[in-house]
Amino acid sequence: MLKTKIPIYLASKSPRRKYLLKQIGLNFKTFSVELEEEILDGEHPIKTVKRLSLEKLNEAEKRVKEGIIITADTIVVIDKDIIGKPRSMKEAKSFLKKLSGQTHFVYTGYSIKNILKNQTITDYSRTSVTFRKLSDKEITEYVKTGSPMDKAGAYGIQDDYGAVFISKIIGCYYNVMGLPLSKVFLSLKEVM
Repeated sequence: MLKTKIPIYLASKSPRRKYLLKQIGLNFKTFSVELEEEILDGEHPIKTVKRLSLEKLNEAEKRVKEGIIITADTIVVIDKDIIGKPRSMKEAKSFLKKLSGQTHFVYTGYSIKNILKNQTITDYSRTSVTFRKLSDKEITEYVKTGSPMDKAGAYGIQDDYGAVFISKIIGCYYNVMGLPLSKVFLSLKEVM
């Protein structure tokens, strides 16, 4: 669908983002950028994800001379608390207990830059996700799979087991996976 001779780079190690871009037939190369994803006290979630995606873009630009770069960052917000990726299994359990029976919001910020045109688009998407009440046993079994450890909020909507935690979603499903696909597609068309 998106045909270009310009090289495209996804600066992310997320297998979900790679999968989503392949789903729309995009040819791209991947590499990851090392960045301390700092959450600032009192910063609005929209500002957080847009800032982090731009910081990743700035790092990625050091490695790419020409082409289009795509970066993204996803966070989960509940009761004004920003929840990133868990740093331990104990923290993953704690995150899931907090989300159990509650509605939270998933924010993904993304940045896309065409280096030759010096054109950058930074945007975000927000999705509301409601969890059913989870038992301690369900949480423990899910955390034991290791799947929550590389995901904001300690769950994956696309996981065989994590998917059954969700009772309702309002907004972009793909945003919860880590990339608001429709918005990214339109932004890519704009910079090509």
